Amino acid sequence: MTNRICHIEIDDAGLPAPTPEIEQERKVAIFDLLEDNSFTLPNREDRDVPAGPYRMLLAIRERRLVFEIAQEDETSVGAFHLSLGPFRQVVKDYFQVCENYFDAVKKLPPSKIEAIDMARRGIHNEGARVLQERLEGKADIDLDTARRLFTLICVLHFGG
Repeated sequence: MTNRICHIEIDDAGLPAPTPEIEQERKVAIFDLLEDNSFTLPNREDRDVPAGPYRMLLAIRERRLVFEIAQEDETSVGAFHLSLGPFRQVVKDYFQVCENYFDAVKKLPPSKIEAIDMARRGIHNEGARVLQERLEGKADIDLDTARRLFTLICVLHFGG
């Protein structure tokens, strides 16, 4: 399938080292993303869009979220630069609920953990929805791909 991401790299140069929990979230998100994703660049009026699969570099530069896209052979396709503003609150909420979740796993009964995990999933879906909106007209992604990319954006935010 060509409408997918075949490689993803996170540019975390200059960011503090992530906690073990954050590093684990990152590894799982990258693994899951590469196993199953949907990523399409829509055609532009003035030019054809090169076919995938695509390589992606995700970074925060000059307080903007940057997606650098290349073909599988590393030929550059282009980049999207998104404002971090629309993500700030949902990322903050997500980290708060994740912190509660990691604490709960250590000491609370399964019923309490389940309630926190439901809240975490809800905020995660909200972050994915924001990402899909922000990428509208730039890239088409399904909900699962958006969720996994949102996790990686959170990892970058953690250090940023």
